[in-house]
Formats: sequence, structure tokens, C-alpha cells
Amino acid sequence: MCTFVSTDDREPFLSCNTEFLFFLLQMDLRLLLIATLSALLGGSWAQQEGSICIKANAQSCGECIQVSETCGWCADENFLSVGESKSARCDDLESLKKRKCPDNKIENPRGSIKVAQNKPVTNRKKDVAEKLKPEQITQIQPQKLTLTLRSGEPQTFDLKFKRAEDYPIDLYYLMDLSFSMEDDLEKVKNLGTDLMREMKEITSDFRIGFGSFVEKTVMPYISTTPARLLNPCTGNQNCTSPFSYKNVLKLTDNGDEFNRLVSQQQISGNLDSPEGGFDAIMQVAVCEEQIGWRNVTRLLVFSTDAGFHFAGDGKLGGIVLPNDGKCHLENNVYTMSHYYDYPSIAHLVQKLSEHNIQTIFAVTEEFQPVYKELKNLIPKSAVGTLSSNSSNVIQLIIDAYNSLSSEVILENGRLPEGVSITYKSICKNGVEGTGENGRKCSNISIGDEVFFKISIESEKCPLHGKSETIKIKPLGFTEEVEIVLNFICDCQCAAQGQPNSEKCHEGNGTFECGSCKCNEGRIGRLCECSKDEVRTEDLDANCRKDNGTDICSNNGDCVCGTCECKKRENPAEIYSGKYCECDNFNCDRSHNKLCGGHGRCECRKCICDANYTGSACDCSLDTSTCLAKNGQICNGRGTCECGSCKCTNPKFQGPTCEICPTCPGVCAEHKDCVQCRAFEAGEKKDTCERDCSYFQLIKVKDRDKLPQPTDQSFPLTHCKERDANDCWFYYTYAIRNDTKEVFVVENLECPAGPDIIPIVAGVVAGIVLIGLALLLIWKLLMIIHDRREFAKFEKEKMNAKWDTGENPIYKSAVTTVVNPKYEGK
Repeated sequence: MCTFVSTDDREPFLSCNTEFLFFLLQMDLRLLLIATLSALLGGSWAQQEGSICIKANAQSCGECIQVSETCGWCADENFLSVGESKSARCDDLESLKKRKCPDNKIENPRGSIKVAQNKPVTNRKKDVAEKLKPEQITQIQPQKLTLTLRSGEPQTFDLKFKRAEDYPIDLYYLMDLSFSMEDDLEKVKNLGTDLMREMKEITSDFRIGFGSFVEKTVMPYISTTPARLLNPCTGNQNCTSPFSYKNVLKLTDNGDEFNRLVSQQQISGNLDSPEGGFDAIMQVAVCEEQIGWRNVTRLLVFSTDAGFHFAGDGKLGGIVLPNDGKCHLENNVYTMSHYYDYPSIAHLVQKLSEHNIQTIFAVTEEFQPVYKELKNLIPKSAVGTLSSNSSNVIQLIIDAYNSLSSEVILENGRLPEGVSITYKSICKNGVEGTGENGRKCSNISIGDEVFFKISIESEKCPLHGKSETIKIKPLGFTEEVEIVLNFICDCQCAAQGQPNSEKCHEGNGTFECGSCKCNEGRIGRLCECSKDEVRTEDLDANCRKDNGTDICSNNGDCVCGTCECKKRENPAEIYSGKYCECDNFNCDRSHNKLCGGHGRCECRKCICDANYTGSACDCSLDTSTCLAKNGQICNGRGTCECGSCKCTNPKFQGPTCEICPTCPGVCAEHKDCVQCRAFEAGEKKDTCERDCSYFQLIKVKDRDKLPQPTDQSFPLTHCKERDANDCWFYYTYAIRNDTKEVFVVENLECPAGPDIIPIVAGVVAGIVLIGLALLLIWKLLMIIHDRREFAKFEKEKMNAKWDTGENPIYKSAVTTVVNPKYEGK
């Protein structure tokens, strides 16, 4: 790979083989490709960025600050250069500062929040002897604010809500008295005292009222025959005359009175199944004085076992006028049912919300789906299942109240045009909600505090420019937050304008915020022209450079004899000059960056930053990148040009001329000088004093005394060399503070002479042993051979077959005689 090499008084350099240099070249090409792509992409991104402030073409400070909260207006009279239009005064703040607009001349008004009323929420206990009036109880904080809004700049404030303990409650029981509710009426007759007793567990200040409804008193909802008008029921049933809505009992804290009056009520009847309950709900909501509503929690219990009529159904009875949403009670009876149609659901929602009434629908199982759909349309409402005879009505009311009171939902009034509002809730246990969920918090117990972050933003200044007031309140509660909105429609400097100023060409405009605001019919930067003089040949001649043919160098328009340069798609790119002949984007580039990223482009010429030069500001005058580890510029082997080393000796290369592929190593280079000075031997023995006095020699006794690389803060090389007598010597070479140091072991390591006797004895013993080994091997081979031959002989002997044939002329010498008398005894 690479080794360090050092010569004379310079830092050691790297000596690398060819393969490694080729690898480095490949890596450089890859890095160059990556850098080029990054520059290209970065350049395109930079071009896409632009100031929306310039794009807006604002002609006054007031127009400028309406564009965005980031826009500012330079009111310095001498800010614009030749050829720049008045709209160039409007730019983002950083750009204005870069363009040398004084800080005290930048108009950038900001919005603000002022709390006008901030009464703390009430800490009230039910068992405390002192009772507070409803108007003395505070559940929402703050109560009044003033917001100053600038277009595009949201103003955010915190709102706190705390559900007070022992908060007063008004409950109005509205009951359907059609014939099907006969058994329910019997159960409700004792509701007053029973409900008062149960509600005492929730609040010590409770009032209850009662009302009833049937239907509109016209055909086809009821029978209008005289007999049926007196008694709409059939058979022997004794029923009262039909009516639309009747307020039987104003809100009271006397439960016995409730029982007495309800006991006197009689069932009535109608012809169709749906009832006229919406008429009754509307009157209960809007007739506050007759009902007796206080500014406390208002509950309306709507009890029925049937559906409802709504807007449009009145046409069946010839009633076409829409419900007017006003109170029409005379002697506690609704008198205009035959005149006005039923209210729509949306109309009911509006009135219930305006009067802070929370509705509880106590309906039978059969109509649960219908009223659950209705509940989804009416905020802060609940639905409970009423038993067939209303025996569970008290528990239904208590459960519904607990459900409604455990949830807070914020709503705001109508917003002015261009104003938006967003909510963020911070509910119990730190649960956060945004969007529509940012308006509400659930599962709130008495004494719990929840918080809302409310942001209000204006997109534009209202046409009239006047203050607006909006209100935010929790649904079902009478308390609200009043917010006064003031709008920033112009800059402060506009108030100091000089009408008919001499600075605006003989008083043809108002001089404000550093520029002229022309009177009607006048145009030009200084209002010097009328609209009728804009396109004359004489004026156009003033816009041609050197009497050429191009008007404003084809980069602008001639207005009143003065060039107003065009704006490019990228607002950061600007034409300028008297004839729009200059721009800030056609200068030389380096690495795909305008002026190399180290300067600014002025009239197509780079003005370089400090320590940079060149036509594209791509030549750095900083020499720190050329410093080698020894503190020398390019290791003394080259010059620093544009931040990089140019090596004077072609055999050196690298960032600081430290690499020399063809140079010898440090050890081989200094071997002869170390040998002659330490041991007075070697090739330079005769010229040692002349050639080898460039380093300081320090002798040590053994190799352990040599400096180690881990102990040094400067380059250090360990060397091991051999002399002509095959003796080894060890030394180190280092450069410290421009002084070369050589530590050498003072004793040579030479090989010892041979011992003859052991060598001869060893040779003889070796020969004898080899001879014996050879004999043993020969003997072993012969034994093996003999045994193989004998085994072969034995095998052939066993397999031999002998010839047994007789000689035909052969006669045996033995004669055998048989005794005839012999009988074998």
C-alpha cells in the first residue's frame, strides 16, 4: 500500500504502489460525481425558492404587509437602484438586510394580544355556608381580549375552563300530553318533589318548571268539529281541548307546587302520529322571561312517545310562513301555531345554542333511532330510553345530566371574512386533541381544569378596516369570551405621509414610506407622467442604450421615459440598471454555483467575498488547506494556488505533496549516514562529516530504549538495516520542531562464528546413521522379497499334477500264486 518517506528538512511523505493510486483515483472520480450531482440538485432547489413578497408586486407598504407575515417594506428613500421598480421595496426581511436597507427603515408591524379581563375561575364548595350568585361564578378564563392581527400571522392565546362545584341548574320538563301518554302523566305528577330530592345531591340551587304540548290546532292535525274541539278523545275518555304548547309552571324551587299543577293536567288528543313538539321547544328557548331562565345551567327535558313535525309539514294545514323564532306566548299559551310553520332543525339548533339550553330527549324504545339521529344534529343534547309509563324518568334525567356536564365543547360566533380559527385541547390527564377534537374535552369531573390553545389568523385586511368582535363560549354555558379583533392594514410610516409632496414631481403624489403614492391619473416612480403620455416615441428614446434598437435591453418596459425592469419567475433573479442591462444571475459559475457560492453577482460580474478571487470566485486565498502536518505549505515541495497544492517536483503528489510513489523509504535513505556516524563504517565513511550532519544522533544501549510511536506527537519511523559484515543495527528517524533526531542502538547485532568439532561430529554421526539406516532398509527389503518368493513356491507345489502311466515293456519282479486249497482260514 503506502509507507512514509522523508528527505532533508521536510515532512515525511507517502510512498504508494500503483494499485493503490489507481484505487484513490477511482474514489476521487466517485466523490466528484456525487459533489456535482449535489450541486446540480442544490442549484435547482435554490432556484425554486423565491420571495413571495417580490412576486406580489406591491406598490405600497400597506399592500406589502398584507402579502405575508415574512414581508417587510424598506422605507429608505435611497434604497432602490437604477431600473428597480417601486415593488422591489417589498421583500422578505433577510433579503432587505442583505440589500443594505437600514434596520430602522424596515417596516414590519407585528400583531399582539392584550388581555382586557382575566378574572380567575371560581373555587366553590357545595358545603360552604356562603352561597354565590350565578353571576359571581366564573368557569372560563380569560373573559375579554383584544387581538391585533396582521395578515398571515396567527395570534394564539390560552383559555382555561373549570367545572364549578354546586353550580345552579334550571330544568324545564316539556311533556307530550297526547292520548298515548296518559299513563306517563300519572307518574310525572309526583316528579317535582322526587326530582328535587335527587338533584340536591348535585346542586343546592335547583329550579324546575313544566310545560306541555300536543299539536297545531288546525286540520289535518286535529279534528276541528265542535265536539272534537271540546273533547278530542273517543268513548268515555274525558280529555281537554287540543292545544299547541302551554307553559304550565314557570321555573320554581317549590317541588310541591310542581306536583300540584301537574296533577291538574289532562290528556288531550290529535289525529296524526307525529306531534308538534318543535313548536314547543322553540317557545321554551326564546321565551326566557315567561319560562324564568337564569344565566345558569339550562336543561330542557323533552318527553314523548312519538315522532315530530318539522319545517314544511305546515303546508298540509295551509301554513306557509316560516317560523320567525320569536316568543308568542299569551297567558302562557302559544297563540301563533296556526300562523307560523314548524321550525326547522337548523333553526332549533341556532336558538338552543343562543340561549345555552341543553336538551334531553326522553323517548320510548320505538323512537330511539329517530331521536339519536336528531341528537347528532343538536350539539350538547342527549337521548334516554323512557319506560312505557315514565317510571324511570328521574334516573334518566340524572344520567343524561352527568353525560352532558362531563363534556365541554367550544363554539365561536360568525367569523369576519378572511379570518380563521383553530383549536387545540389539552384535556384531563394531558390528552391532546386537534382539528374538530380540539374544540372539546370529555370525562370532566367537578373541579377539573382543562385548557385550550386558540389560534386566530387573518388572511387579508377587511375592506372597511374596522374592528370586529367575535365570541367563544362552551356549549350549554352562559359564560363566553369576548374577542375584539383589530387589523393591521397599513404601516406606521403611512400616517406620516406628505400629500402633494414636491418629491413626487410637482406634487402629483403623496410621499410616504420612502416612495411616492401617485394621485389618480398619474404613474411612474415619481408620478412624473400621466397615463396619456406612457407610449410616446420621445419617451421611448430615453429607454434605448447607446441609441440602439432594444428598449430597456429587452429586459423591461419603458414607463415615462424610465426603464422598469421585468421580474423573472424566480424572484431572486433581478434585472437592474438604467437600461435593465444588468442582472444578478448571468455571472460565471463554479461547481454549478453562481460565483462559486463565494460571492455575489452584480451586473453580470462576480464580486467575491474576502479570501476569494477569480472570475467565478472559485479561487480561495486561504492557505490553511495547504498546510501539512509539519506546518509547512505543501511540505515545502510546491505552492498553494486556490486552496490546493501545486507540487513543483512532478514526482510528488497528494493534497500537500506528501505522496511519492517512486521515492525510496526513510530507512534506506538514511542508512549510510546513520552507519557512518554511529559505527564509522559504510559507503559514506569518508564523506560522513560533509554529507551526514543534518540530524542529531542519540545512542541508546538496547532496542527497548528506542522511542516508541505511541509516545510521540510527531512522525516516527523504526528502521532495521544490515551492513556489509551481515551485522544488524537498529535506529529511529523522527522530525521534532524542525529538528531531525536519530536514536540508534550503539551495539551491532552480528552473527557468532561456527563450532568445528560439533559440526564434524555431527557430519560423521550423520553419515554413520545414514549408512546404518540404508543397511537396515536393504535387509528389510530382502527379507520381504524372500518371503514373497517362498510363498510363491509353496503355492505352485500345491497346484502340481504328476503323470501315472505304465511302461508297456515293464514286467514286475513279483509273482503271485494262489493256493486252490486255501479257504481263507
